[in-house]
Order: sequence, then structure tokens, then C-alpha cells
Amino acid sequence: MSTRRRTIKKTGRGGETRTRSDKWVLRLYVAGQTSRSTTAFNNLKLLCDNQLKGRYRIEVIDLLKNPQLARDNQILAVPTLVRKLPLPVRRIIGDLSNTERVLVGLDLIDYAKDGSKRGPITTLPRKKSKA
Repeated sequence: MSTRRRTIKKTGRGGETRTRSDKWVLRLYVAGQTSRSTTAFNNLKLLCDNQLKGRYRIEVIDLLKNPQLARDNQILAVPTLVRKLPLPVRRIIGDLSNTERVLVGLDLIDYAKDGSKRGPITTLPRKKSKA
């Protein structure tokens, strides 16, 4: 079984050239099953289903079970999302509820210098509040 990998060279905001593959590898660092951790995972799953459509793998790392991984991977706060692939590595701290910020942070959309958006963006459905 062969693995197909498409490579695209793209110049990033800092002028660096990066390689983008079809598969996204995302690591979500959490500390137990707290409400923030659960919210972060649910928001990430929904965002990936909408934006990456099966081209992603989410790895959830519980730092209560493996505290050494926090130091090894320089995790200072939880929940923290780390995009391992495609390069460059990116980090986002929080419960990932700000969809636009997460899309920009993962480089799924880009902002021009004039503040206008470039690239696809979809709005995630909001949970209905209990009245």
C-alpha cells in the first residue's frame, strides 16, 4: 500500500517557503477531561470536519497521564493545539471557540495587510443557549 503525498510550495507571511501535504496532523494537549478540554476537542473536530474533510488526524495527549510530555513539547497552558503537519508547526492555546482565530492560526485562511480575508471561511454552527 503506497502513501500518496502531494507537495505544494507556498510562501508564508514571514517569507519562508513551506511544504504542505494532504494530511494534517493535529495534537491537542489537555489536562484530564475538563469542560475546557472537551469543548476544545469538540470545536476542533467540528472545524476539521468542515474544513479538512477527512484529511486530518487528531491526537489527544493527556498531560495528567504523561506530565513529562509538557516539558518535552514546551506546553505551558492547556488546552493547547499543535499543528505538526503541514509545516511550519503552529500552536493555539485555548478552547478553540473563536473560529476565525483558529482558522487564521492554522493557516486555513489568511489576512491581507489591509485586513481583508483571503481563502475559504465557514462559520461553525453555534450551540443554542438554554433560556
